[in-house]
Amino acid sequence: MSVTPLTFAYDSESENDEYDYIETPEAHQIADLIDDDRDGVINARDLCITTPEGSLINNDGCGIIVETEDQMQLRILFANDSSKIEPIFETQISNMSDFLKRFPETAIEVQGYASKVGSPEYNLALSKRRAVAVEQELLSNGITPDRVTIIGYGETNLEALGEDELSHAKNRKVTATVVGYDEEPVKEWTIFSVIEK
Repeated sequence: MSVTPLTFAYDSESENDEYDYIETPEAHQIADLIDDDRDGVINARDLCITTPEGSLINNDGCGIIVETEDQMQLRILFANDSSKIEPIFETQISNMSDFLKRFPETAIEVQGYASKVGSPEYNLALSKRRAVAVEQELLSNGITPDRVTIIGYGETNLEALGEDELSHAKNRKVTATVVGYDEEPVKEWTIFSVIEK
């Protein structure tokens, strides 16, 4: 069996073709491509120029934000005919002060109450003194006066309606509820993310 060699046609004119040499053009950047917050969206298009690093972002360079809510309550009990805060409740007030510092946009309404023992007028004044005592503790912990409001309810809005000592003890109190709102960016995983062990 014989093998026929392959032959190629050769165009002698291709050797003589000449092309004009064209220099590589120099690129002229006409737009600013800087991305200061390193979120992948250039400053010229970025509507949110301070996106926290690692945030999940949209096409405008804005991080996706989730609102969070936290709540704290005060419940301080008093001895009969007293506005003195017992040492056992000082930690509660300190924790509330820290909470208010964590959420600087929040305010607190301190509500004082009294039991039905005594006259309504006296109990109203006593409930206000109890609220003022808690207010003073908050202020001594660094909370500004414009964030604290006090109200004395006296013997109205009783928690316990009985005439026994336990019911009276439950009604000699100061209460407050504060809700703090915060915003937190949603984070996305990247090749630079570090997973804590």
